[in-house]
Amino acid sequence: MSLPILVVYYSLGGGTRHLADEIARGIDSIDGCEAWLRTVPKVSAVSEATAPQIPPQGAPYVTLDELQCCGALALGSPTRFGNMAAPVKYFLDGTSSLWLSGSLIGKPACVFTSSNTQHGGQESTLLSMMLPLLHHGMLLCGIPFSEAGLAHTQSGGTPYGASHVAGADNQAKLSRDEAALAFAQGQRLAKSALKLNR
Repeated sequence: MSLPILVVYYSLGGGTRHLADEIARGIDSIDGCEAWLRTVPKVSAVSEATAPQIPPQGAPYVTLDELQCCGALALGSPTRFGNMAAPVKYFLDGTSSLWLSGSLIGKPACVFTSSNTQHGGQESTLLSMMLPLLHHGMLLCGIPFSEAGLAHTQSGGTPYGASHVAGADNQAKLSRDEAALAFAQGQRLAKSALKLNR
């Protein structure tokens, strides 16, 4: 049976979702691992509003049970003023039961993000997503500089995690370097999970 690697993301413009797809491809390229693509619902300012049980399109919503049983986690969010988007933070705020039980301790994790501009706060967003994962006792996997794309990317890609510059209209496709770095991050996460699950 393949080790499930959870790829959880929030995406409105599509940039973060495209990174999630590449990370999932990297995970699925490693024998013994299977990527589970999941998303989180929007947060509403209207307290009575509820999201449907199943999104109308795209990946299904993540559950705490999936997070508890996964072998590793890739967490992605668009940049919001140098921080993760509210739906991702809201989801993480609801993981207290897993923190109390220690369910995520020792599991590898990585983070990824997308922004409209080159200097839109990608690295601080990645760091903001790492903080709750560290509180859960997860083991963070970045992207080492042995990945050639880090040295010459002209768009996204950081040692803290994969990233994408989507452009002002959110229409920019992943660059070759962005896609390669996301794929490599997925592979690295899957390999780390396999080693830790032996």
